[in-house]
Amino acid sequence: MFQLGKTIVSEDLIEKDFVCNLNACKGACCIEGEAGAPVTEEEVEILKKIYPKVKPFLRPEGIAAIEKQGTHIKTDFDELETPLVEGKECTYVTFTDKGIASCGIEDAFNAGAIDFRKPISCHLYPVRIQEYSEFSAVNYHRWPICDPACALGKELQVPVYKFVKTALIRKFGENWYAELEKVASEM
Repeated sequence: MFQLGKTIVSEDLIEKDFVCNLNACKGACCIEGEAGAPVTEEEVEILKKIYPKVKPFLRPEGIAAIEKQGTHIKTDFDELETPLVEGKECTYVTFTDKGIASCGIEDAFNAGAIDFRKPISCHLYPVRIQEYSEFSAVNYHRWPICDPACALGKELQVPVYKFVKTALIRKFGENWYAELEKVASEM
């Protein structure tokens, strides 16, 4: 672990390799698990605002779940998340004609319908941020469904921090990312 500004960063971001391999995993990270994607309070307001523009990009099951549960939920632990369809996939999941999971929010963004790409937790994955009062912990989340991504990252020699560069800059800024690159070059 090392410190960059008000963040504590796991060395795994530099030492581990990762490149999503959607042909192998089919976007399982949007389907597997027991919870929706974490969202911030700011993102909750964004999701409420953009839902009418995202709705045409969603599956009927996702729309039904959102209209029943809302654009987000609050867990028993007061955490904010995207809702799930019948306890399974994220309500915002769509599928390509090849059966690969996609994000309806990102589909709307790519079509120019909205200017919000997707929740930062999704954009950052496999990086997870844990907020504390004095700092943010920036960690690499290892999940067996992503083993093909680890293999492809190793083959292509792409460290985690480079794979999620755009998302890290979105979260922490250009200067923070430049400092991260400097640390990486010295390791």
